[in-house]
Amino acid sequence: MKRYNITVNGLAYDVTVEENNSNAPVQAAMPAPVSAPAPAPVASAPVSAPVTPVVSGGTPVKAPMPGTINAVKTSVGAEVKYGDVLLILEAMKMETDIVAPAGGKIASISVNKGDSVVTDQILVTIA
Repeated sequence: MKRYNITVNGLAYDVTVEENNSNAPVQAAMPAPVSAPAPAPVASAPVSAPVTPVVSGGTPVKAPMPGTINAVKTSVGAEVKYGDVLLILEAMKMETDIVAPAGGKIASISVNKGDSVVTDQILVTIA
């Protein structure tokens, strides 16, 4: 038998695990929560306008996860503002708006509707 302390979503649990060498079904029981120390407060900096690093050639907009491009909502040369929807990415049956991290002009669009993309693939570049 082994004993573990596990924290899930900020709640600490004291768990005992027993090896079971038989093929009989095992019933799981929910462990009782154990009091955990409260996390120390985190000081936050004042919130200001979003800062996006500019790389040579413009600001790249990357795919946050693998998926399929469902729609392209902009075109090369279009003026966009921070937060404008550029693309719609479908991943795991959910649609995610890909928004402009900065204002500017669309310099390039590297994907088309129906394209499969991988995490961190550059989708659009804003100049």
